[in-house]
Amino acid sequence: PALSTRMVTPSSLAGSSRTTCMSVFGACIALGLVVGVVSSRTSAGARVDARMALVGKTWRGEDSLMASKAHGTCVAAVQSPLRWGCSVQTADNICCFNRHFAEYSGYWESTSFLREASHERTVFRDSVTGLPLFVAPVGRSWAEFVEESRHHGWPSFRTQEVVWDNVRVLGNGETVSVNGTHLGHNLPDSKGFRFCINLVSVAGHAPAGSGSDGGDDGLPFDFPPPPVRV
Repeated sequence: PALSTRMVTPSSLAGSSRTTCMSVFGACIALGLVVGVVSSRTSAGARVDARMALVGKTWRGEDSLMASKAHGTCVAAVQSPLRWGCSVQTADNICCFNRHFAEYSGYWESTSFLREASHERTVFRDSVTGLPLFVAPVGRSWAEFVEESRHHGWPSFRTQEVVWDNVRVLGNGETVSVNGTHLGHNLPDSKGFRFCINLVSVAGHAPAGSGSDGGDDGLPFDFPPPPVRV
C-alpha cells in the first residue's frame, strides 16, 4: 500500500489533541446529563418512597382489598339517595367498578355540598357502608380546605383529616376504603400527603342508629392525627 506523505507537524498534533479533548468533553457532558436525569428521577422516586414509608404498615393496603365482591369491588351497591345530591349512578360506577377514573373536575361544586356542609367540621362517609373516612377541616380553616379543593378540582384532604381505621393507600397511591370502595388517589406535594377524593365516594349517610351525618357525628372534637380509633 502507498505510504502517506502527509507531514505531521506540532500544529496538526495540537489540532488532533483539541479534537480528542472536545470529543471527550462532549461525552462527559452527555454522560453528566444522563446521570443527572437518572439521579433526579431516582431522587424523586426516593422522596415518594420515603413519603409512602411514613404511611406505615397499618395504613398501607394490599391490592386484594379491591378483589371482586358482591357488587364489583364493593360489598354492596352505593346508598340511594346520597348526601348533597350526588349522582347515585356516577357514584356506583366510580366506587365499585373503577380503579382509575374520577368524577369530572369541579363536580363537587355543582352539588349542594358547599351550601349544606358544616363549616366547623364535616364527616365524609363511605358511599356504600356509611363508615367515616375523612373529617375536615382539621388543623386548618374551612376556607383553606375549600381553597385547596378548588385549586385541584376535587375535595383534597390532608393526613390529619383521614380516619385511618377505615382508609388504606395502595402501592400505586390509589386510596380506598377497607371494604373495597374506590375513593381517589394520594398525590403528595411539598406539604405532605394530599388525598384527592371523589365527592361521590364519600357522600354516604351514617349507619342507622349511629347519629347524625354532619357536625360532631360522634367523633371527638379534637380529632387527633392518625391512627384514629372511631
